[in-house]
Amino acid sequence: MFSTFHGLETAKRGMNTQQSALYVTGQNISNANTLGYTRQRVNFEASPAYPAASMNRPQIPGQMGTGVQAGSIQRVRESFIDQQYRGENNKFGYWSTKAESLAKLEDIMNEPSDSGLSAAMGQFWQALQDLSANPENDGARSVVIQRGKAVAETFHYLNDSLKGVQKDLGNEISVSVKNMNSILEQIANVNKQISEIEPHGYVPNDLYDERDRLVDELSTYVDIKIEVEKSGGNPSKIAEGIYNIKLVGKGGGEGPSLIDGSTPHYLEITGGDMSDPKSGIQDKLPSDGSFVSFEVDGTPIDFEKFSQGKIRGLIESYGYDDNKGTYPKMLEDLDKLAYSFVTIFNAVHKKGYTLDETVKTGQGFFNDLTDYKGAAGKISVLENLSNKNIAASGPNGEAGNGINAINLANIKNMDFAKLAKEGITLEGFPDTDKLIVSGLPLDSGNISTNYQSIIGTLGVDAQQANRLTTNSGNLLQSVDERRQSVSAVSIDEEFINMIKYQQAYNASARNITIVDEMLDKIINGMGLGGR
Repeated sequence: MFSTFHGLETAKRGMNTQQSALYVTGQNISNANTLGYTRQRVNFEASPAYPAASMNRPQIPGQMGTGVQAGSIQRVRESFIDQQYRGENNKFGYWSTKAESLAKLEDIMNEPSDSGLSAAMGQFWQALQDLSANPENDGARSVVIQRGKAVAETFHYLNDSLKGVQKDLGNEISVSVKNMNSILEQIANVNKQISEIEPHGYVPNDLYDERDRLVDELSTYVDIKIEVEKSGGNPSKIAEGIYNIKLVGKGGGEGPSLIDGSTPHYLEITGGDMSDPKSGIQDKLPSDGSFVSFEVDGTPIDFEKFSQGKIRGLIESYGYDDNKGTYPKMLEDLDKLAYSFVTIFNAVHKKGYTLDETVKTGQGFFNDLTDYKGAAGKISVLENLSNKNIAASGPNGEAGNGINAINLANIKNMDFAKLAKEGITLEGFPDTDKLIVSGLPLDSGNISTNYQSIIGTLGVDAQQANRLTTNSGNLLQSVDERRQSVSAVSIDEEFINMIKYQQAYNASARNITIVDEMLDKIINGMGLGGR
């Protein structure tokens, strides 16, 4: 038969369990605005029925329930949505970084505008056209020299500005790597704490929240893969275990390990003339800032090991693998344009004549360049170039005829391929005296079309980066909203739960009162007959 006090124990368990649920509800409400907090719930379980199957069990009709107990306190979280969030966060980190670096590049190039390179060169060509109409005018000649210097200074400005932003990107890579390594260290420390708690059967929900928050932040920098390792000892069935994290490469291939349990493997910047591993990235690279490379625990990491994320976006902007990258490519394009411009202009200028049509100048307008590398930063007008030495005339026997000034103004439309193969006949010059310029780094188009191509490509790349930043940001927000709908604390829902658990608690207390009245009848109201 049952114990007389069976109902008391059942009601007491109900009160204790509902009280635990109320405490967890209070914890949720308190942390409603805590960053990274995941709402928790008490998993109610029916306590073992009485009697247990045994030889000496009491002979009663069947097992009687003994109430409820709090089996565990669990986070309400969906790992699949977490994985989706980190994937979208990784893409957003990559495209937002690309968009930001391209926006800076657009600001520097400043095209179309009245102050960019295109405007400076347009004024230079116009000055030459004006000179062709007034070849003996000293003022027109002076304007040509000043406009030529303005073109050179514009090339210098673009070159210096691009290198300045590139250096800033290098510093940002250095800071990002340090931040990433700090996150790895924090995750490893949290892993260690979890590994010390789980074997005793506890479920450290707050540590899980902190670890997931750090992993979310890590996914901004690099693409990662998480492998879960169970803790030793006697962990709870809902214990989440230890995170081992690996870098994911392009195409989904696994890279080196970043976290092994409580051991972090730090990402280190290498490459170039590195002398101090603790210094900034600009101290670790060649003077031309042409590439950046990495290693983990002394093992070099190929650039393709970074599939996406902020660090890859920064690398692609800063430069990698022998001058590949957004800024190195732009610097190289400007160098090629400057070298081709100076080489052709000097070649035409050397064919022309000074004010005295019998004196062939034989000298260039700009200082000659021996190599296209660094040309944008080296271009300059000859220091000793005087107004009268501008070769504006051609060999037609007329003093100051201005024919060669027309040729100089037409350089913007001269075809590079034709110049190198068959040559171009200049205005006022015999057909046998064709201008042939070979060895140019640009082998097609002309000055104008090549610069238009540079700016057009920049515009398309920036537009794509902005579009994909918006798309990835929208997807990230959508996934985050789904995750918040599952894991975030809803004050309204917690109020409902609070009332529900309160009513259940009150009902269990009322049950104790009823059992107490029954016991009072048995103890104090029975056995009074015949008194």
